[in-house]
Amino acid sequence: MVFNSYTFVLFFVLLLALHNFPFSWRTKKINLLGASYLFYALWNPPFILLLWLSTVVDFYMAKLISVTEEKTRRRLWLAVSLVLNLGMLSYFKYGGFLLENFTVLMNGLGIAFQPAKPDIILPVGISFYTFVTLSYTIDVYRRKFKPESSFLDFALFVTYFPHLVAGPIVRPEDLLPQFKQPTKASSEQMVWGLFLLTLGLFMKVVIADGWLAETSDLIFSLPFPVNPLDAWSAVLAFSGQIFCDFGGYSTCAIGVSLCLGFKLPENFRYPYASIGFSDFWRRWHLTLSTWLRDYLYIPLGGNRSGLFRTYMNLLITMLLGGLWHGASWNFVIWGGLHGIFLCVERMFRNWSGKRRKATAATGEIVLQATVIPMRNKNVSNFLLAMLTFFLVNVTWVFFRAPDFNKAILMLLCMFGVITQGPMLLSTPDMLKIAIVTIGLILCHWNMRDRSVKDLFKSLPWWFSGTVWAAMLILIILTQKSSGSFIYFQF
Repeated sequence: MVFNSYTFVLFFVLLLALHNFPFSWRTKKINLLGASYLFYALWNPPFILLLWLSTVVDFYMAKLISVTEEKTRRRLWLAVSLVLNLGMLSYFKYGGFLLENFTVLMNGLGIAFQPAKPDIILPVGISFYTFVTLSYTIDVYRRKFKPESSFLDFALFVTYFPHLVAGPIVRPEDLLPQFKQPTKASSEQMVWGLFLLTLGLFMKVVIADGWLAETSDLIFSLPFPVNPLDAWSAVLAFSGQIFCDFGGYSTCAIGVSLCLGFKLPENFRYPYASIGFSDFWRRWHLTLSTWLRDYLYIPLGGNRSGLFRTYMNLLITMLLGGLWHGASWNFVIWGGLHGIFLCVERMFRNWSGKRRKATAATGEIVLQATVIPMRNKNVSNFLLAMLTFFLVNVTWVFFRAPDFNKAILMLLCMFGVITQGPMLLSTPDMLKIAIVTIGLILCHWNMRDRSVKDLFKSLPWWFSGTVWAAMLILIILTQKSSGSFIYFQF
């Protein structure tokens, strides 16, 4: 089931009614758990068994970890959780990829090896709920908190349908405390939740699918070179599409949850206004970037063991972050490019910091912050944001292209190395992409330190109502052309 379907509208209305009936709190939680399993089962019912297995094993492993003092046994129980979760993720998501690369390696060594093609179906959302359950057992192992005593609450934490399929990636502290006391949305929460649901659907249905997807899909599917203008148009179209699709899903999830009285963590913070790649990862897919930081980058040593180790830890983290997105070398390259940009940015900051110290040591007075007018500083920051946006778009080529060869071909076309490709996109298509791109940049830049809620509170009610009604009308008119969310494949 997807948010952008009439089936979900019926499902959500019925669930809201059940959640607001005068049932006991335990009954309401059972209703939510059952609805979450139904929401997931409509994709492929047998995969509920994997979700159930992960839930049961991690619930009891955390209990064993908590009551065991012996370090070896605690590590053993943690290993059971890690092996089960990462093993299932590796088999279903990376089994075919590993076998394919092993076959290439064997044939490269002159060993004739041609295995049967594996028939593996990727369970929807497995990358997301695996990280959710792992964060729980790891935090219990670290004695960050005691294990959850209620299996119902833990199962609901793992399976809660708004975040289950494509995030946000929740931590135990995000949801478990909210399940302890009876919760029902206030009138303000209900209105704001419905508005966020509408906004998320507008981003997905109207902008991502209605305006951008067709152009991006067309150009990236072609086996031959295209005109540089077409290549850039396709990349910019995908840049807007991926944000409006994934950001739209997260906005829907937060809105749906708010209508039920629960708060999910923020997942996007106007990423196309980022000043540098460190800033980008503080604004793009926040729950993944913080998960990678806390459970991978810091355990590897973070920035505590010298510059070389810091750079290596950044690269390893981003390479694995790229691989998390999919079983393809393109995703590894995408993550590696982000890792390289983060390292270069850190090198520049270290160099500029040493230079300022050296300048101060010579007795020179440096007051850049006061000498540079604020207007010029804003202009320079905006230019840095545009440079970041440009480089992010270069990396998106590897994220979107079906294979490495197509990614290289697109880059060669974008930068004019290959110019003999035909002109395929019409002027209206390019104008539409330009409007969305400029609109996103201006919106993100002006909203980078604000929230949508604060903005709409400052507007007259009639204006906010008109915008809301316009979004609803456009969603209904465009709904037929809307497809599944991009991040469901991860």
